[in-house]
Amino acid sequence: MLIPSIDLQAGRIVQLVQGERLAIATDDFDGWIAKFSGFPAVQLIDLDAAKNVGDNAALIASICRRLPCRVGGGIRTADRAQAVLDGGARKVIVGSALFRKGQPDLAFAAALASRFGVDRLIAAVDARGGRVVIDGWRTQLPISPVDAVRALEPFFGEFLFTNVDVEGLMQGIDRQAIAAVRNATSRDVTAAGGVTTQADIDWLASIGADAVAGMSIYTGRLKIQGPMNPSRKPPV
Repeated sequence: MLIPSIDLQAGRIVQLVQGERLAIATDDFDGWIAKFSGFPAVQLIDLDAAKNVGDNAALIASICRRLPCRVGGGIRTADRAQAVLDGGARKVIVGSALFRKGQPDLAFAAALASRFGVDRLIAAVDARGGRVVIDGWRTQLPISPVDAVRALEPFFGEFLFTNVDVEGLMQGIDRQAIAAVRNATSRDVTAAGGVTTQADIDWLASIGADAVAGMSIYTGRLKIQGPMNPSRKPPV
């Protein structure tokens, strides 16, 4: 299944290359919301909140009223997760706050699972150079994404794995890295970073993973077809 992504920065929809260089910015919220209205899930990320330089909370609440969103970016406390869910998000994506002193914070993860249930929680495990990165991809930790996923598995119903090395480049996905994460957990897995073609989406479906795409959709490289994309298949 394809999940389109809406990334927000300074009140606009943006696309960044590897989380740094601005490549696309638009204020056409109505147009993109209309394009994504047929999808069963849309990923909505507050980049400002992720980098702790403000937030787009009002925009997020507005979009959640119009699309079935999973929301991430700057969700560092259970109360913030509650506010996002109360604002209309179907699920919350938690990333940087899941790591403390370079390792998964299992106490925080367990507290989230106890309060919200695993089915409403997605753990974002982002990687650069084979190691987890946090704080808007600016801080690298001494732990691999596979080890992070294995440690956090009891507390989350889904993992969002973003390979920053290929993010925004439209040069395809890192199949080996994604397969390693897919094989590390029995939970649902969604992959982001480099998803460019229908062949990428089809391969992900074949190993039991969903796909998140942003840059390739906004540039027109990937022609979106709504929920008619292949659904996740069980891992082999």
